[in-house]
Amino acid sequence: MIRGTDRPNVIVFFTDQQRWDTTGLHGNPLDLTPNLDRMARGGTHLYHAFTPQPVCGPARSCVQTGMYATTTGCYRNGIPLPRSATTLAHCFREAGYATGYVGKWHLADGEGPVTEEAQRGGYEHWLASNLLEFTSDAYHTVLYDNDNRPVRLPGYRVDALTDEAVRFIHARQDEPFYLFLSFLEPHHQNHRHDYPAPDGYAERYIGRWLPPDLAALGGSAHPHLGGYCGMVKRLDEALGRLLDALRSLDLLESTVVLFASDHGCHFKTRNSEYKRSPHEASIRVPVALQGPGFDGGGQVRQLVSLLDLPPTLLEAAGLPVPEQMQGRSILPLLRGDRERWPEEVFVQVSESQVGRAVRTRRWKYSIVAPDKDPWVDSGSDRYAEECLYDLQADPYELTNLIGLESHREVCAVMRERLIRRMVHAGERAPTIEAARSRPAGQLRVSSAEARA
Repeated sequence: MIRGTDRPNVIVFFTDQQRWDTTGLHGNPLDLTPNLDRMARGGTHLYHAFTPQPVCGPARSCVQTGMYATTTGCYRNGIPLPRSATTLAHCFREAGYATGYVGKWHLADGEGPVTEEAQRGGYEHWLASNLLEFTSDAYHTVLYDNDNRPVRLPGYRVDALTDEAVRFIHARQDEPFYLFLSFLEPHHQNHRHDYPAPDGYAERYIGRWLPPDLAALGGSAHPHLGGYCGMVKRLDEALGRLLDALRSLDLLESTVVLFASDHGCHFKTRNSEYKRSPHEASIRVPVALQGPGFDGGGQVRQLVSLLDLPPTLLEAAGLPVPEQMQGRSILPLLRGDRERWPEEVFVQVSESQVGRAVRTRRWKYSIVAPDKDPWVDSGSDRYAEECLYDLQADPYELTNLIGLESHREVCAVMRERLIRRMVHAGERAPTIEAARSRPAGQLRVSSAEARA
């Protein structure tokens, strides 16, 4: 049996729909994330981290498998993870780790809460709900155990899941373990389109601060941001509790802890709901790691995808990375090997549109297939240009430069970058129709932006 001291334990602390700029790491002034900020300062902070798919199920398929959503087939919600897919749980379990999953899954058949064993991605210990937003509320948490029996947990939902995680760790402290702790917060509560923070938390943040994109575009931010921030605060407190538990069990220095989120939230400013767009508010997420291999790693400024996290965790544990994984470990970056790292990240968008985007340090370029059904079609062979943003001059993407004569050359370069990344992801090279030319001085916004 592999002992816990021979290989690090691994915990993934995974939030849902959390913007990168909710954190002090990225300049948020509300002191929402002191534990995460401290963890990142002492460990490794991935400053430019992005989801490859800004919607729950597809993003989670990417994190579990290290493959694009179009590769696994989970390009939209409601499509189960293929039973043949090799997940992180399979890799750790084969290496002798105890594996556990707690919280939201969103990778099983249909809309029901129960997940049959064959659709659990290889996790042994199971206390989860396929769609936690429909089987629980802020103070009513119901999960399902290994035998698919409902289990009611006490306390605010974040605390209920954290309690279970601590119980899992305590019971397995003498063996190597891998735990995926998957929260619903700060995702909205679907049945009432609200953000239910713990009692008394939302009031702390109402009217105090708005990110510039929300201040400019409005959306649903004004009634919702207080609760959203309250949820983020409680998540950070839960992270602190988890780290305290590891410290008390003398496991802190032998455990890799990853903090990440599946996607962000634009509060109905870019389309009719909360994500599913190529904008920073949807695709940029907070990511930090601590533990063996990551302590003292500092701030990494290269552009990183959630696809890069599965191979990173496996390499950190000394385990082989499956060849089919389409991301790459970030550990070479921490060793100074940065020459071969990609200069852009690639994003696929579904459900609201059949879209694709590529993002460099300075530029964001996106395309859309207007004749395709985003619920039925995973991709297209024909697209039209949608957006071009200069993130250096316009970091909150308020001015769409697509079609401007002054930026034709930039579009041409970004178009080639995007096609190259689509092919690398396993898609066919598409035809992309250039946007109609506009003279300099004419600015263009999308219809959603115009309505805001």
